[in-house]
Amino acid sequence: MTDARDAASHGFTVKTRLGLTLIAGGAVANIYYNQPLLALMVAEFGERAALVVPTACLVGYGLGILCLVPLGDALSRRSLIIGQLLGLSVALVAAALSANLAVLGLASFAIGVLASAAQQAVPFAAELAPDATRGRMVGQVMTGLLSGILLARTVSGFVGAQFGWRSVFVAAAGVAIAMAGIAAATLPGGGAAKRVRYRALMLSLLHLLRSQPVLRNASLSQGLLFASFNAFWATLALLVTAPPFNLSPAGAGLFGVIGVCGALAAPVSGRYSDRRGARPVVIAGSAAMLAAFIVLAAAGTWSLAAIVVGVLLIDLGINAALIANQTRAYALVPGARGRINTVLFTSVFLGGAFGALAGSRAFLMAGWPGVCAVGGTCALGALAVSWLGGRVRPA
Repeated sequence: MTDARDAASHGFTVKTRLGLTLIAGGAVANIYYNQPLLALMVAEFGERAALVVPTACLVGYGLGILCLVPLGDALSRRSLIIGQLLGLSVALVAAALSANLAVLGLASFAIGVLASAAQQAVPFAAELAPDATRGRMVGQVMTGLLSGILLARTVSGFVGAQFGWRSVFVAAAGVAIAMAGIAAATLPGGGAAKRVRYRALMLSLLHLLRSQPVLRNASLSQGLLFASFNAFWATLALLVTAPPFNLSPAGAGLFGVIGVCGALAAPVSGRYSDRRGARPVVIAGSAAMLAAFIVLAAAGTWSLAAIVVGVLLIDLGINAALIANQTRAYALVPGARGRINTVLFTSVFLGGAFGALAGSRAFLMAGWPGVCAVGGTCALGALAVSWLGGRVRPA
């Protein structure tokens, strides 16, 4: 009861928390809608659509995190979120009406840039939450974001199969408008807007990296964990659709449902980080991912049960560590949480891209043992970074 009163006194009411949770999930889902629809797009626009559409969307999302999220430290986050969601609805309609691949690619890029509104919601939660419960509150909002990632593919695949790929983007445009309405109704306005030049705002990202050793540690450990995570997920379908498993693509996709457990672990991780500190949670998450690759290396080529255990440990580990790293990073500089989020998630984005590339090449060169070697090495590196981080103190 005390936590609820403290949160409300900071402007973080139950209504606001729910609004941010829905916005985080609803916004981030837009960069994943295209993935189950690629076969339909290829049938209409040719094979290049399978490369152009998802790449444009993810590149746009990365640039949105880098270039738009820092603005939340100088402007009203509420206004930025509403503006991005309304712009997102326009980009989604443009995608639905695309007459050729060039237009669809540009629309996909814009969708990625504007979907970074999800990354405005998370530092907003950290800003509004009281210090004593920041980890738990961030964890709850991140549950929405992680659930949006999980559910986007399922919903998109079903709607696209029934009504065509364009219908998915039309429906998503309506959801984006609804999310803008939710933001207007639930998020507090005002705040201490600061007159900061955009160039100075971006240069301050480098200053934060230089002056905040805890941020460097959190960014490096989480980047390594996402490299490990993506090395696994980029190659899992190649493993399970081949002998001895011979699963269909739909069967391979069912492994993603286990990700629900990882999403539900987010508030638990945040609560523990508030009470005992974030570093032990990061260490535990890294150890869980290392254990996953040991299991996968030992039995992943012949046992579906081993793969299920590996997926569960990887999802629990990555999400527990993410919430804990966010919690300790957001506590560093209260007025710079948007920029801190940018530094952290740029590291995550780069680590994930490296992991997907390294994992895919390892699979082609050495098969599943090569993937486990890449994923396990990255997880071990994150564990070492987190362990040594005990010597790191905030600046």
